[in-house]
Amino acid sequence: MSKPPSVLFVCLGNICRSPLAEAAFRQEAARVGVEVEAESAGTGRWHIGEAPDRRAQAVAKRHGIDISAYRGRLVSREDFHRFTHIVALDPDNLRVLHALSPADATAEVSLLLDHVPGREGEAVSDPYYGDLSQFEETWADVALGSAALLRKLAGGS
Repeated sequence: MSKPPSVLFVCLGNICRSPLAEAAFRQEAARVGVEVEAESAGTGRWHIGEAPDRRAQAVAKRHGIDISAYRGRLVSREDFHRFTHIVALDPDNLRVLHALSPADATAEVSLLLDHVPGREGEAVSDPYYGDLSQFEETWADVALGSAALLRKLAGGS
């Protein structure tokens, strides 16, 4: 039996978008009964070891998920072998991931909204400088993208 898909969601600081994407993906996998592994990381060093932004925590909590124990970490070259999929939340971080990827990487690297028909190439907006409503918009995007990615990984369309 093959191991379950493992997904690393990546944004810049790993305190807003990628923890929300991880949470949405885990929630959707549990809802449909698909075994997965999921984590999140950032390409920037500013928030290593920190909990997600309080607004991200509030939005996740509104959707039934406690992300307060998540901690920011930096994406590493080892992640390209550890995870089956590494998913960027925006094109800039996708470019960084391609630059970091070792030649013998085994992870498939993609952009989250590329998995949503009609949203290809789009970034999940960064809510960091916004208010709670922008975090809700981010949640809607990561929930949509996570559901589409999970359908792909589970063999659906």
